[in-house]
Amino acid sequence: MNPTQTAQAYQYSHDFFAVKAGAASDFADEFDPQLIDPDNVYWLNFHDLEDRSSIEKLCQKIGLDKLSIESIFLPLRRAKVEEYPKYLFFQLHTLQNTNMDADQTDQITFVLGAHFLLSFQTNEGRHFGEVRERIEKSKGKIRTQEADFLLFRLLDALLDELFQCTTLVSDEIDRIDQRIHTNMQADLLRDIETQKRQLISMRKIVQPIKDLLAALESMDNALIAPSNKHYYKNLRNSCVSLLEDIDAHKQILDGMANLYYAVQGQRMNEIMKVLTIVSSIFIPLTFIVGVYGMNFKYMPELEYTYGYYTVVGLMFALAIGLLIFFIKRGWLKRD
Repeated sequence: MNPTQTAQAYQYSHDFFAVKAGAASDFADEFDPQLIDPDNVYWLNFHDLEDRSSIEKLCQKIGLDKLSIESIFLPLRRAKVEEYPKYLFFQLHTLQNTNMDADQTDQITFVLGAHFLLSFQTNEGRHFGEVRERIEKSKGKIRTQEADFLLFRLLDALLDELFQCTTLVSDEIDRIDQRIHTNMQADLLRDIETQKRQLISMRKIVQPIKDLLAALESMDNALIAPSNKHYYKNLRNSCVSLLEDIDAHKQILDGMANLYYAVQGQRMNEIMKVLTIVSSIFIPLTFIVGVYGMNFKYMPELEYTYGYYTVVGLMFALAIGLLIFFIKRGWLKRD
């Protein structure tokens, strides 16, 4: 994308659509709320907030409150929705890019008005490619609906990205599970913790979106048609399912971490068992060697002609006897 083209404007109706890409300053100068055709829907998307003066100019022309304009440029702590006489203003966090890295988030602001929708992204992200395709190819009924339905489609696209992220985490969990049972490497626990942090970051994104959708669903505002509220209810239910998937994956990863420690503990027990058996065999042998290694002048066995062979034979017999004893007790069986 041309670096100077930091915004796109869509205008569409049932039998018409037009799209234009340009800089924020272009739309600040050209867009006039007084000339909005009520038979059309206008969508202005900005994916760069560097040209603050142009964006502020556009927002002032539309009639946004000063607090709303300021909020566009401030870091967002938690998703919020605010109701104004002529527009709805709300913000949320989502994934920044299509690589599904939950540690990289994007702050998105929506302004829903009569026949128009503004969306502001703090970073360039390809979140709404499917929505653009629906508008351009007239897929579904998006071009027969108002701006509130467009808003539903944009939110649905964001949730789809989050669902894709959980799918990737699920695939990674399967790979980790195979590695636990085949090749227990030292970096396995680190991979488990990485996926857990990914899920925690995603939960911090999804839970506020769920609360925001609940607020939109219960809101009595003319900008959201009653006939379209069930779409937002479906989105909220999708958030619930997404949260359940995240929690389920996290529990699986917790179980894998416990299994990792259990397997490592079992391996340590096996090692300790072998070392203990070896020590048990050599302790009595060491005792015998120690006895006959004492430098006493008078030891009866020292005068015996076959004393050396007798002691060595006794040591071998003792070692073999202890080994047979351990085998019969099952202590040498590998679990």
